[in-house]
Amino acid sequence: MFHFDSGMAYLSETGFQITTVGIPLLLAVTLHEVAHGAVADRLGDHTARYLGRLTLNPFPHVDPFGTILLPLMLYFSHTGLMFGYAKPVPINPLNMANPRRDMAIVAMAGPLSNLLQALVYMSLLHSFLGIVMTTSWFQSGEAGETVARLIITLFRMGILVNVVLFVFNLIPLPPLDGGRVLTGFLPAGGAAFMNRIEPWGMWILFGLILLDPYLGVLSRLVWPEMDSLTNLLMVWATKPGVS
Repeated sequence: MFHFDSGMAYLSETGFQITTVGIPLLLAVTLHEVAHGAVADRLGDHTARYLGRLTLNPFPHVDPFGTILLPLMLYFSHTGLMFGYAKPVPINPLNMANPRRDMAIVAMAGPLSNLLQALVYMSLLHSFLGIVMTTSWFQSGEAGETVARLIITLFRMGILVNVVLFVFNLIPLPPLDGGRVLTGFLPAGGAAFMNRIEPWGMWILFGLILLDPYLGVLSRLVWPEMDSLTNLLMVWATKPGVS
């Protein structure tokens, strides 16, 4: 039998979790794409600027599948992986002085923006935990405890989401940023090979994810790096005296 109170509690908790993951994820993928466009703009390609993509307004960057459906599917599948992406910023490498080198720099800007965001969330979490420990309002009533839980969870999810995007995007497989960075520094033959497999890159990646219980490629090479970096930032955030 369905109990109204328990049903509402479930919906409330689900809404809480979606909110505390969705806000950092939306900000993370927006700044990721803006970083690509801003660096390309500095290197001579103003395509993103002309198309209005150098904006912090998330709506021009939203991809219906990558920003909304995929994260929701991952959330409700209880895989433990939270990932998403925004609409790629259009870039024309022919407008750059050194297209191969400059495209590698542009590609690296995205993951670095996520690393920077993770560090910012770490600092915010550390500072806020100090405030909570020294402010009675956060400890003396349901309202204060709820607000504290919301903010702490937002900052923790901000660290986690950005670490996932940072590490995942460094996988050297185009069209991921790591693949494009690698392409920029390979000899001509290697770069040509990477360009040929790029249309199949996402299918290869999905295959690696689905087959990981059997192949263990991501389990050995990617997930441990995510866990190590996340744990390191969480320790720094919660350690007294670290800022």
